[in-house]
Amino acid sequence: MAGGTWQTQNKVRPGVYINFRSEGGLGLSVGNRGVVTICEPMSWGPVGQVMTVQAGEDTTPYCGYPITAPQARFLQQIFLGTNRTAGAQTVYLYRPTATSSAQATAEISPLTATALYPGARGNDITISIVAVPDSEDQFTVNTIVDGTIVDSQTVARCSELVANDWVTWSGSGAVTANAGTPLTGGLDGTVENTAYTPYLTAIEPYNFDIMIYDGDDSTTLTAMQSFIERICSNGQYAQLVASFSTAPDSQYIINVQSGLVLPDNVTLTPQQTCWWVGGAEAGASYNETLTYATHPTAVAPSPVLTNTEVEEALSSGELVMTADFDTVHIEQDINSLTTYTQTLGKIFRKNRLIRLCNTIANDIYQQFSANYLGVVNNNEAGRNLFKSAIVGYMRTLQGQEAIQNFSADDVEVLAGTDNDSIIINVAIQSVDSAEKIYITMTVS
Repeated sequence: MAGGTWQTQNKVRPGVYINFRSEGGLGLSVGNRGVVTICEPMSWGPVGQVMTVQAGEDTTPYCGYPITAPQARFLQQIFLGTNRTAGAQTVYLYRPTATSSAQATAEISPLTATALYPGARGNDITISIVAVPDSEDQFTVNTIVDGTIVDSQTVARCSELVANDWVTWSGSGAVTANAGTPLTGGLDGTVENTAYTPYLTAIEPYNFDIMIYDGDDSTTLTAMQSFIERICSNGQYAQLVASFSTAPDSQYIINVQSGLVLPDNVTLTPQQTCWWVGGAEAGASYNETLTYATHPTAVAPSPVLTNTEVEEALSSGELVMTADFDTVHIEQDINSLTTYTQTLGKIFRKNRLIRLCNTIANDIYQQFSANYLGVVNNNEAGRNLFKSAIVGYMRTLQGQEAIQNFSADDVEVLAGTDNDSIIINVAIQSVDSAEKIYITMTVS
């Protein structure tokens, strides 16, 4: 199914083509948000595949650590949310290939234990083999991680052992007792910028709201920006949250330029702060803004900006943190757009509007593609069916205070230049949050 934007009625493939401007039977329902994707170098987990991690789920199978561990801090921040909005609900996690990575191993002759995945986390695994009391040939083989037994099997011979979530086994012959042998030799390796190319290929078929990049490699930043702008032009609307040294000037790119100081005296860099911002941007609804939304635990922004620096950052399309009343919050929920045109006005710098536009575009694209294309006749009755669906959908958005002053007359469905094409014109007036309050107080 094709989609994206259009300039003239010259499309070849059947599809739903949508443009946004600054001005303004079967039905349509409002879809959900909350999906993040990130390519994260890790010390554990399958390499080169998209993993689906749900909020509240044990993160150990995916990254080798519980969500409370420092090594899983990126997932913790992505799922965290703000004081008034949810975090991500789903993370599409991808572990890239690393050069010179290695799996940890242990030789307990004749048995060999090998870590399930490459990485330094495998060095935290220990194998203990204990003779079973009152048995001549039975042994209990324990897999231990951080002092906790995570797998226990009773066998007589090496060939009877079954791989678990941490190790695979090889060898032949009778198992022998061993007080405890750690696996060694596990290496994380080095993730080159070329490793992100397979990630972008793998993630493209998935629908997501936010892509997070927590690095600073300029080549990778350019590749991810190009990827996001391309998929948006093809009808899959999302945003990239990253930290750019040069302003990207795009409504599809959120440029994070502040770090966070956490209660455990850990300071997140702007790149690492993209974890929290990205999760919060994904979790926020189309009728919510993150302006002045606070980080639940942060004690200070890093660096602390002056008033002039904050104003300069906002003018440059940078998302920054400030502090008031012992809370750390997002100063203004904006993207990096700084160049405005007649068709792409200043209002498009607000991420609340982008969430609204992306929600509308994705909903119409997905639901029209599934229920209308090739089904509804291109005559007056069919075009009225399209109009009825859109009017009902827009009234739902208005009831949820995402748009305002909507009327059925704001939807126009016309026959296109070809017999199989239609033109839909929709005018909407978005609702913004009150972000500037001016008060004049007269005292007598």
